[in-house]
Amino acid sequence: MPPHVVNPASPQVRARVAAEAERIVDATGEPRFGEHYGRLMLDTWQRTLQPGPDGVFVVTGDIPAMWLRDSSAQLRPWLALAVCPQIDEMVRGVVRMQWRLIAHDPYANAFNHPDHPASWRRLRHLLDNHAWQTRLDPWIWERKYEVDSLAFPMLLADALWKSTGDPSHLDGRVHRGLRRVQRVWRLEQDHQRSDYRFVRLGAALLRHRRDTLAQWGRGNPVGYTGMTWQGFRPSDDACRHGYHIPGNLMAAHALRLGARWCRELWSDMPLAADCERLAAEITAGVEHFAMLPDGGFAYEVDGLGGVVAGDDANLPSLLGLPLVAGLDASDPRYLATRGRILSSANPWWHQGTQASGIGSPHTPGRRIWPIGLAVQGLTSPDADERLRLARLLVDTTGGTGRMHESFHADDPSDFTRAWFSWADMTLCELLASL
Repeated sequence: MPPHVVNPASPQVRARVAAEAERIVDATGEPRFGEHYGRLMLDTWQRTLQPGPDGVFVVTGDIPAMWLRDSSAQLRPWLALAVCPQIDEMVRGVVRMQWRLIAHDPYANAFNHPDHPASWRRLRHLLDNHAWQTRLDPWIWERKYEVDSLAFPMLLADALWKSTGDPSHLDGRVHRGLRRVQRVWRLEQDHQRSDYRFVRLGAALLRHRRDTLAQWGRGNPVGYTGMTWQGFRPSDDACRHGYHIPGNLMAAHALRLGARWCRELWSDMPLAADCERLAAEITAGVEHFAMLPDGGFAYEVDGLGGVVAGDDANLPSLLGLPLVAGLDASDPRYLATRGRILSSANPWWHQGTQASGIGSPHTPGRRIWPIGLAVQGLTSPDADERLRLARLLVDTTGGTGRMHESFHADDPSDFTRAWFSWADMTLCELLASL
């Protein structure tokens, strides 16, 4: 795909990125790490960030839409560089756009650019999306409800406050948005009370169950657990069971961050108490329903005895809990989980001649996700393991010099998605951590 610059990097931004790339080379002795970091950071800045009057729209790469999850992850490596005023303002613009989109529809996972609605053209709308999806409009690219789509913007907004010491972006829109997020997550504790449905009619007729929800859009049956329900995994595949454990632990962490905003910035003690109460109920539900005999976490449960014990590479994942859920990497529950999912006990773990790592049923076959490899490094206390995984990632680009959605464990030139900015940025985050 030829480069198409929509947001030229200023000399100040280039200088800040170059200084960080030099720091990485000095720390590792690997010039190629600095080259990858500088090139991919500027690629994301210039080709995915689209400033406008209402904030900064962020395309995910070769799909011209903004995912709330992806855009948050794409900005994570930039937080360390936010001492540069232009970078600081760009991240704040992304935060503004995210909370505008949440206000528009908290059940949507991905949105169109306001000036270029490209999602469901009339024919595709008629063929693929039935009215049971409950709502479509020119803003919405897709309406797959995922808990992390609301939690990721909360973590990004809080990290920006921590990074800069300036909470001015946590304004009235975020305050109102937090109240709405809390109400959605509270409602979805009892999904029977929700009117959310998602049926992609073509997928339902062809029995492509990953792309539509069972029971004509309601999802498979669940029991009440105190956790909050979601329809789709971070991969955008339908959940087998309605309680996604990484998403729930991430939501509980995000609610506790929101409670801090309420107390320290807004003096909204009732909302702070509501957030903390819901976080406690979700955490108790995880502890009661989602712990496995090895002492680790399940991936999904339904509260009726159904359990998925693997781990998908997409964040939030069980592997990534220290990054997104505030869980200490030395927590015995995490260590038990990590040992299981980084092995053949995880049905989505693949071992090949070129690499071994976690994949996803979203990309069937023996395909490893670079995001999973980067998360494995970012959550490891072992400096040698982090360095090994960084080298593995830059060695498995299939000759393209960039990360992909997935690649075959025996052949990195066999990959999916030529341009996936989220994956590029997880590599940059790992390189900076070295």
